[in-house]
Amino acid sequence: MTATVADFMTRDPITVQPQTPLTEAVRILADKHISGLPVVNEAGQLVGVISETDLMWRESGVPNPPPYIQVLDSFIYLENPARYEKELHKALGETVAEVMTAKPLTIAADRPLPEAARLFNDRKVHRLFVVAGDQQVVGVLTRGDIIRAMAQGA
Repeated sequence: MTATVADFMTRDPITVQPQTPLTEAVRILADKHISGLPVVNEAGQLVGVISETDLMWRESGVPNPPPYIQVLDSFIYLENPARYEKELHKALGETVAEVMTAKPLTIAADRPLPEAARLFNDRKVHRLFVVAGDQQVVGVLTRGDIIRAMAQGA
């Protein structure tokens, strides 16, 4: 019998809401020694993830504006200015909503563990949020959980 996500996921993970102050989310990550938190709305539905990667923008400071050239009265950006605006917003954010990544990758608890491993590999993510029903977070599966499963011969 193939192991499933439910066999190795962490159940009932700590969550934050979009309006949670960023300082509180940072404190939870540091105190619990975890690298990411699911962000849920008032109904408990997954709306995003706040991770160490998202927080690096804050610590690294305001990014440089994208390079451009000016021709007469027009500006031609050499990089996408929308990316700069997103990075700037993350660097200056005060709440989880302002810094989080929306629409994180999810998986159902009954899916086989090899399917989760493929998602980790293909999508280059560090965690999968396990959802049930109407996007209700019931667990989290990390790359470390896959390694633990391998060590147990699952």
